[in-house]
Amino acid sequence: MMKAQILILLLLFTTSLKAAVSIIPIPQKCVERKGNFIVNEKTTIVIPENDKDIRDAISVWNDLFTTAAGFPLEITTLKQKTNFIQCSLNASLEEETYKLKVSTKDIRIEAKTAKGIFYAFQTLRQLLPPAIEGNVRVENIEWNIPCVTIEDKPSFSYRGMMLDVSRHFIEKEDIKRYIDLLAFHKMNVFHWHLTDDQGWRIEIKKYPKLTSIGGYRNKTIVGYMWDNPTEWDTKRYGGFYTQEDIKEVVAYAQKRFVNIIPEIEMPGHSLSALAAYPEYSCTGGPFEVEGRWGVFNDIYCTKEETFKFLQDVLDEVIALFPSEYIHLGGDEAPRIRWRNCVHCQKRMEQEHLTKEAELQTYFINRIENYLNEKGKKIIGWDEILEGGIPQRATVMSWRGEKGGIHAAKAGYDVIMSPNIYMYLNNHQLGVNDKIGIKKRLISLKKVYDYHPVPAELDKKAALHVKGVQANLWTEYLDTAEEFDYSLYPRMAAVAEVAWSLVENKSYDNFCIRLMDIEKHYDAFGLSYCKMIYDK
Repeated sequence: MMKAQILILLLLFTTSLKAAVSIIPIPQKCVERKGNFIVNEKTTIVIPENDKDIRDAISVWNDLFTTAAGFPLEITTLKQKTNFIQCSLNASLEEETYKLKVSTKDIRIEAKTAKGIFYAFQTLRQLLPPAIEGNVRVENIEWNIPCVTIEDKPSFSYRGMMLDVSRHFIEKEDIKRYIDLLAFHKMNVFHWHLTDDQGWRIEIKKYPKLTSIGGYRNKTIVGYMWDNPTEWDTKRYGGFYTQEDIKEVVAYAQKRFVNIIPEIEMPGHSLSALAAYPEYSCTGGPFEVEGRWGVFNDIYCTKEETFKFLQDVLDEVIALFPSEYIHLGGDEAPRIRWRNCVHCQKRMEQEHLTKEAELQTYFINRIENYLNEKGKKIIGWDEILEGGIPQRATVMSWRGEKGGIHAAKAGYDVIMSPNIYMYLNNHQLGVNDKIGIKKRLISLKKVYDYHPVPAELDKKAALHVKGVQANLWTEYLDTAEEFDYSLYPRMAAVAEVAWSLVENKSYDNFCIRLMDIEKHYDAFGLSYCKMIYDK
């Protein structure tokens, strides 16, 4: 018998021994009890005050329930005797902590803020029958929630997922669907990779050519970029989000307590912008929006006009995104053009810089200063360390953990996102996998076993690791079904890495709980990878 079949049988046997509670990410404390609470048409939700954030925290769940059950639950501030879900605020708790007690007569939730109430309702969402995820009314179903007592809070304040929409554009409604699933998994950051060599995806009204020219490419490589000979799809490809689209998505995410961090790449990965405005390059072009994947030599010049252009762009970005952070990229920026550019060499002389890596730090520092004046902070990929750590930047460590370790020891905040664990565009099943990059295998277990705090950090430095992020780059993914397949259930593993205590984690137990969570995926209509037990 195959190894996968043996494991499945073992899991099925173990499942028969377990209680009814399957929650991902696993709570810090969870005690299962006998019985169920039945949600019916007379069930009410009691809130402490008529607060918009609290109503939002409840309404996302209540809207789902209304669609599936065919009736909404009344939200009231009046006390009830029985058959209610009571939400209470407790100032002694931490920001995202919640306490949840389900009995046969009522459900009681305590939290410091609406965030904690929202996460409690996401737990209730997972405890309800999977039909809650559907978009049609379900007849003849009992909406029962198993009795349980839970005390829960996240291990990390930053629990992120990055989605690249530059290589392949993702429609607004699919972005909202993605945000729904972030919330389902108690993830709280959506890193939106909006610009790159292959497409500029955000409307900037002062520079309309960024989308009219930079938002479209005339050809796209077929197959892997190292294939020889190269094949091309010559259909025009592209798309972008209007500012009204962005506002709609941001509001949608805010209601689900998901913070959107936009990424505007600089100084490299900027050919889509330079195709539209070549005057901000070192050579003057001409350029075209790239149809290949990879790293390209033409990047932003460090002349004064470039900084004015980028400040104008960022002004419009700032107005759209309430996030305290703007991601500047900063990765994979070849400096060959700078070495031969009279403007860049003059800049180095003026700033007393000895090498081009220091010029990149100057570039990032200058943009950072501008954003700081506007009340924003920056995040950059770990290449921003190469000319010295920028002044107040948060470092996103993707080339392994080395950059993050260096930054944390130096007292800078860090998000761990190592490509050998957290790049979900890589294969997850091995040789039989037809979706994703063949470069490396990142199985569900490999994702699950990752811990974002390296053992070599002392306690003080470890506090600078603010969280973890997984990334989905879309060079080799171009349909919603392929995105689903690559993301789920590996997003569930990322969620448990980011939220749960290390001592509570068990891959075998996770797989057991995942079998129930996958029923929610089915009801949601996800095209997720169903062969996880092969690896």
